[in-house]
Amino acid sequence: MPLIDPVLDLSYRKFKRLPARVCALMHVEKLYVCGNSLRALPDSITQLQGLRILALDFNKMEDVPLAICQLANLSRLYLGSNRLMTLPPEVKNLQSLRCLWLESNYFQWFPKELYELPNLKSLQIGDNRLKTLPPDLCRMETLRGLWLYGNRFQTFPKVLLSMEGLEILDLDRNKISEFPSLKRLRSLRLFSYDHNPVKEPPKVGEEVLVVGEGAAEFLEERETRKDRRRKEAEEEEESSRLSAPVQPCETIQ
Repeated sequence: MPLIDPVLDLSYRKFKRLPARVCALMHVEKLYVCGNSLRALPDSITQLQGLRILALDFNKMEDVPLAICQLANLSRLYLGSNRLMTLPPEVKNLQSLRCLWLESNYFQWFPKELYELPNLKSLQIGDNRLKTLPPDLCRMETLRGLWLYGNRFQTFPKVLLSMEGLEILDLDRNKISEFPSLKRLRSLRLFSYDHNPVKEPPKVGEEVLVVGEGAAEFLEERETRKDRRRKEAEEEEESSRLSAPVQPCETIQ
């Protein structure tokens, strides 16, 4: 028997409605419907309980279709470049969700409904209208990547200093003029702050890659310091070895 393809790509087909027959394809695990003119989805999409990836970027949705919130096995959901301002409370039903993209929408407030997603690791919410973050954002303990570029922050959101599990933090293209030390974020591996009116790179841990104005010089200086410390340690070790007392040879009777 021929293998049934679990991937269905219907992107850029000028659809205004999702074809009804799609919801009868129970084998589909990855559904891409980007770049159409969809404003809603049929309730029958709930039949696709095997769906793990759903991409609805570049459509015309003003609300998240509630039927999506019944897709219990969904692990990746892409809703970027729509017209969303809020998320429905029912989004908490997506307990398997690990990756959510909400970039290029109209969010003015961080959607607290996301607090109820215990497995969410990657959140892309750049190019929205956020000015602040809620002080209890640190409840999202599983979050590892947070993209906040292109919003309207004028000061660094202090709650981010409490999110010690973050590995990637992107604050490009905001209006932040000063950053605190980020050394307490011990898991951080990539921090991007480009196109902010800062005078110097923020202080970060030794293992963090920084991207932004002055970052190249900062990284070069850091590597120079590392090399110098490494050489000093090697020289000290060699000096200790040479200055160690020589043990006398035993006399053979």
